[in-house]
Amino acid sequence: MTAGDITRPDWGSLWRSGALPRFCFISLGIVFHAGTENMVSTIMPAMVRDIGGVEVTGWIFAIYEVGSIVAGAAIGRLTTYWPVRANLMAAAIIFALGCLATLAAPSMYWALIGRLVSGLGGGALLSLSFIAVQRYFPSTIWPRLMAIESVVWGVSAFTGPLYGAAVTMVLSWRWAFAILAVAAIGFAALCVPVLRHEPEGPARDGTRPRFPMFRLTCLALGITAISAAGIETRGYLAAALIGAGLAGIAAFFALDAGNRGSRLFPTAALDVRSPVGAGIVMAGTLALATCSFGIYGPLLLTALHGFAPLKTGLIIASESVSWSILSVIVSGASQAVEARIIRTGAAMVVAGIAGFAWAVPDGSIGALLVCAMLQGGGFGILWPFASRRVVEAALPGEREITAGSFSSVQRIGYAVGGATAGMIANANGFAGGFTRAAASTAAVPLFVYFIPVALVGCLAAFRLARGAFATSP
Repeated sequence: MTAGDITRPDWGSLWRSGALPRFCFISLGIVFHAGTENMVSTIMPAMVRDIGGVEVTGWIFAIYEVGSIVAGAAIGRLTTYWPVRANLMAAAIIFALGCLATLAAPSMYWALIGRLVSGLGGGALLSLSFIAVQRYFPSTIWPRLMAIESVVWGVSAFTGPLYGAAVTMVLSWRWAFAILAVAAIGFAALCVPVLRHEPEGPARDGTRPRFPMFRLTCLALGITAISAAGIETRGYLAAALIGAGLAGIAAFFALDAGNRGSRLFPTAALDVRSPVGAGIVMAGTLALATCSFGIYGPLLLTALHGFAPLKTGLIIASESVSWSILSVIVSGASQAVEARIIRTGAAMVVAGIAGFAWAVPDGSIGALLVCAMLQGGGFGILWPFASRRVVEAALPGEREITAGSFSSVQRIGYAVGGATAGMIANANGFAGGFTRAAASTAAVPLFVYFIPVALVGCLAAFRLARGAFATSP
C-alpha cells in the first residue's frame, strides 16, 4: 500500500504504509524554520554582549524574513526543475551553512549574513513542507495533515525561544546555532532513504526556463525596503520606504505574470475572481491585518496596565494554541461543510482584530483572551481547507508553485503588516519614546486602521468558499 492508494484518513494504514513517518519527517522542515525564526529573541542579549551591534539588532529579525520570503517564492519553481527530495536536501544544507556562519560571526554585521542565508534555507524548508504534502499524499487528507503542520508550527514557534534560552544558559549562544546546523545536515542525509520513493510531479518536457533572478531581486529589494520602514522612526522616510517596497513587490508580480514559462506565482495570483487568486489575496491581507497584537501587544499592555511579561506572553501564546487546537478539531470535517468553516474562520479573524481595539485599552484579561483566540482560531480552522481549495483549483502544472506561494504571500503580508504597524505606532507617539501617553494614543489606531484590510481578506475568503470550483486533473 502506498500513500497514493489511501482515499480516507486511516491513520493505522498510513503508519503501516510508511506514509505517516514520512509526513513526520517532512514536517521537520517547519521545525527548523519556525524554531530558528523566533529563537534569536532570547539569545540576542548574549549576542550583543559578545559581538556588539545593538544598533542593528532589529535587522537580525528582518533579514531572516527577507531570505525566507524570497526562498519561499522561488521554491515552487525549483520543484519543477528538480525533485522535492533534492530541493529539501539543498535547503537543509543552505540552512546549516547559515547557522554555521552565524555561530562563527565575529561581529553583528557578519551575523546578518548568516541570518540571511539561514532565512533562505528556512523559508525553502517551510514551503517544501507544504509542497511535499500535496506531492506525497492524496487531497482527501490534506486538511488533516495541514492541521497537524499547524500544531508543529505552533509548538516550534513557542519552544524556539525556550530552546535558545536554555542552550545559551548551559553552553553559549553559538552552541544554539551549532546544534541546529548539525541537525539540518543530518536531516539532509536522511532525505535519501526516507524520501526515496517520490511520486511523479508535473511532466517535464526537458527544457528549463531561465531562472527568474531579476524578478526575485525586485521582490527582495521590495521586502528589504518595507522591513527598513518598520524600524525607521522618521515618518517621511518610513513612508518613502513603504512606497518603494510596495513598488518593488508590484513590479515583481507584474513581471511574474508576464513570464508564463517560469512563473513563481500561479496564473491570476491576485485576481479574486478565481479561486487561486481569492485564496492568495485572503492569505496576504489577513496576515497583514493581524500583526499589531503580536508586535505591540506586550508593549501596550505593559505601559497601560502594568502587565507582567509572563501574563502578556501567555495571552499571545493563547493565539497559537487556539490556532493549533481548532485546526485539529475541524480537520476531519466533510467537504460539505468546509465552505462554512472557511467563512466562519475569516469572520473570526476580523472580529478578533476589531475586538483588540477595545480590549487592549480596557485591559480586560478575559476580553484579550477571547480576541486572541478568535484571531488565532479563525486562522486555524480556515487554513487547512482554504489551502486545499487553492491547490486543487490550480491549473495543470502549477500545483507546486501554488502550494509554495500560499505560505510565501502570508509571509509577505506579515512583513508589510509589521512595517505598517511600526509607521502607525510612530505616527501616534512612539517616535518620541515609549511612554504611557504614547501607548494610550496608539492603542486604538494600531487595530482600527487594519480593519478595512481584514475585511478585504474576509471578502476574498467568502469568494473562495462560494460554490464548488473545478479542479485540475
